Amino acid sequence: MNPTKTETKTVVIVGGVAGGASCATRLRRQSEHMRIIMVERGKYVSFANCGLPYYVGGVIEEQDKLLVADAPLFKDRFNVDVRIEEEVVSIDRESKSVKIRRLSDNAIYDEPYDCLVLSTGSKAIKPPLPGIDLPGIYTIKEIPDTNKVKTWIKDKDVRSAVVIGGGFIGLEMVENLRHLGIDVTLIEKQTQLLPVIDREMAHPIKETLEKNKVRVLMGESVERFDQKGDGLTLTTSEGNKIDSDLVILAIGVTPENSLAKAAGLQLGSRGHVVVDSNMRTSDRNIFAIGDVIKTRSTIIDQKVAIPLAGPANRQGRIAADVIASRGRFFRGLQGTSICGFFGLTVATTGVTEKTLQNTSIDYGVVYAHPKHHVDYYPGAQEIFIKLLFDKLDGRILGMQAVGTKGVERRVDVVAMAIQMKSTVFDLEEAELCYAPQYGSAKDPVNIIGMIAANVMRGDLVITPWQDFGKDNAVLLDVRDEHEIKSRPVPNSMHIPLDQLRARLEELPKDRPIQINCGVGSRAYNAYRILNQYGFNCSLMSGGTETWFRLQ
Repeated sequence: MNPTKTETKTVVIVGGVAGGASCATRLRRQSEHMRIIMVERGKYVSFANCGLPYYVGGVIEEQDKLLVADAPLFKDRFNVDVRIEEEVVSIDRESKSVKIRRLSDNAIYDEPYDCLVLSTGSKAIKPPLPGIDLPGIYTIKEIPDTNKVKTWIKDKDVRSAVVIGGGFIGLEMVENLRHLGIDVTLIEKQTQLLPVIDREMAHPIKETLEKNKVRVLMGESVERFDQKGDGLTLTTSEGNKIDSDLVILAIGVTPENSLAKAAGLQLGSRGHVVVDSNMRTSDRNIFAIGDVIKTRSTIIDQKVAIPLAGPANRQGRIAADVIASRGRFFRGLQGTSICGFFGLTVATTGVTEKTLQNTSIDYGVVYAHPKHHVDYYPGAQEIFIKLLFDKLDGRILGMQAVGTKGVERRVDVVAMAIQMKSTVFDLEEAELCYAPQYGSAKDPVNIIGMIAANVMRGDLVITPWQDFGKDNAVLLDVRDEHEIKSRPVPNSMHIPLDQLRARLEELPKDRPIQINCGVGSRAYNAYRILNQYGFNCSLMSGGTETWFRLQ
């Protein structure tokens, strides 16, 4: 068989890891005749960067476990020309070539391309604060970063550390430093941890950290670093002085766009490379994938940037198929992610309420606190769930869940439901695995779907927790007496659910009645009773379990 014109293309891929590596291997599977060159300025062409915090903490003991594939494997198995410790320094779009510098001797040479793929990723944010370059301050982005941190911890006998930033990497680093017996302070500039989820869902995170002896400072930022003996002193915006042997900057990432910018490619407002659904940039011969790009949301009419390995991997495959003249396009980003620390799991898929508040979508919100399996089987643990849906048709827009068991399974189910454009009615009817040790006849996914479906059908009216107690409403608490005594809700009228029918005359019909219980189940039964007797009533979303977390 003679090679076709497409098959004899030269493809240069800038950067490896998830996006670049998947693009290279997919290209080779599509064509044995393409010339594929992957240029990586570091030593490691494909490694598991999500595992870096666990390597610092010793959970992953060997560095080699983080290496997904090395240059010899790419050459021997895929016939990909991998050039490690070399850096693409410029792009000449007119001549379709790149200049590459060998880091070993700084020699520069030209390499022509038919197609160029930018998988340059992102870089850790390092703000220009006084003292930011002092010894003992590190970011966690590459394997060499973690080796420096491990060496510093050992050589300096680190006893205390400050982690700046309460996102995924920050929380995972906190856990792993505590695993090493180090005292840790976590500083987060915003007023909640893990800002990718909504505020009320983040409350269990702070509780979990404090139970594990982590000092947490929120709504506070670092203003300067000063040397103090062999360690550091941090000064915060609130005037706090914190002494530390080690500082980890986990503030976030920004796109590594210097090549694209210098080449005149179209960039978004925050510096991300703009691509179409084929992963093409504003130059049709140049593709971009991974953390460096912003692409469409699958849920709302917005461009989004989500720096995760899963999307980068899929984008690499899409770019490879397009280069190989196969008709593929990228559906967009949904935003499914998960984080675990100290036994707590936090997962999300779709969009948050914070995002929806800036759209024109008329959305609904429901909460549930089901157990991850039947209560009678030992070890049942609560999952705190928030579901967002479109009130127009019931389409699922997003879900967040927090708990110690079974969280990832439920979020994965809903993630696929969102991808299939399913509705809350589909969740209500979903047929899922059930045995006592795994779930319930009404799985948590069913339960949250049932609540939302009741809202859609008009069988339930929800009052958001933000509006609880407003509009001259009567607050009706239908919990039992012992619950009221242990956790009273101020200004509430108390009628236990089992007494409600006998005491209807105590309730006014000329004022709205907002009903609450522990998690919402008894309040829903009370709502159905009062609604049928002509009362103007609603259910407080999430019950007191949600409300107390926000006080």
